[in-house]
Amino acid sequence: MNTFGKKRLKEKLEDLKGNASKALVSYLMVGYPTFEDSLEAFRIALREGTDILEIGFPFSDPVADGPTIQKAHEVALRNGITSKEVFKASAILRDEFGDIPFLLMTYYNPMFRAGIERFVKLAKDHGIDGFIVPDLPPEECEELKKVCEKESMALVLLASPTSTEKRLKLICQYTDELTYFVSLTGTTGERESLPMERLRKSLNLYREICSKPVVVGFGISKGEQAREIASLSDGVVVGSALVKLCTEKKFDELSKKVRELKDSLLLPSYSS
Repeated sequence: MNTFGKKRLKEKLEDLKGNASKALVSYLMVGYPTFEDSLEAFRIALREGTDILEIGFPFSDPVADGPTIQKAHEVALRNGITSKEVFKASAILRDEFGDIPFLLMTYYNPMFRAGIERFVKLAKDHGIDGFIVPDLPPEECEELKKVCEKESMALVLLASPTSTEKRLKLICQYTDELTYFVSLTGTTGERESLPMERLRKSLNLYREICSKPVVVGFGISKGEQAREIASLSDGVVVGSALVKLCTEKKFDELSKKVRELKDSLLLPSYSS
């Protein structure tokens, strides 16, 4: 696909639907445990079946993240990773993986400090297709949304089990192509079990309000969890479980984990 931004994301989601598969969204941090190691981890995730790549931008106060990803932020910052290195990584990966959507997971402060228009344009020029900004509520996203619209970039908003009907309508109005639904209240991190019944009700309400695809993240680390979540959604987001394997450079295990997760999203039952 010779496309970028919202169009690349939309085409990927349509392609997955046509192939009876759900989306695997994989999160990894640039510069963790080193810059070169993070590039290797990204490549493994992409080769082994990641459908949408979530590129972590290190930040000093990652309020939505649990201990595993907090540590990755800290180490990456100690390694001197700035927007220059993040965009260098995304450009390298874009040259190698032309058709996979890249979403930059960044807190709002780095965008604001750099200037919203400048940041979005830089991201676009370095192969990024859109943004997930966990600390930017839909009520305050209008400025970023306008810039993203101008550059044909995607803005993916977060919803949660505590989102009211009114708020879900607002999220649906502003989010592009996709909504990131947080499975539980709290921070990112692996969980032995997830609140499936509450999540089912929340996603049913979302479907009544919004026709845009929805992926679910926070707490998912195993194939069986991904399969169960994907029966309710259009895909899953996995971060902490993958970042954890990078800590000790367990790249063989990372490869197996991504494949396990992707295989769990390819069931024939999803064709119905």
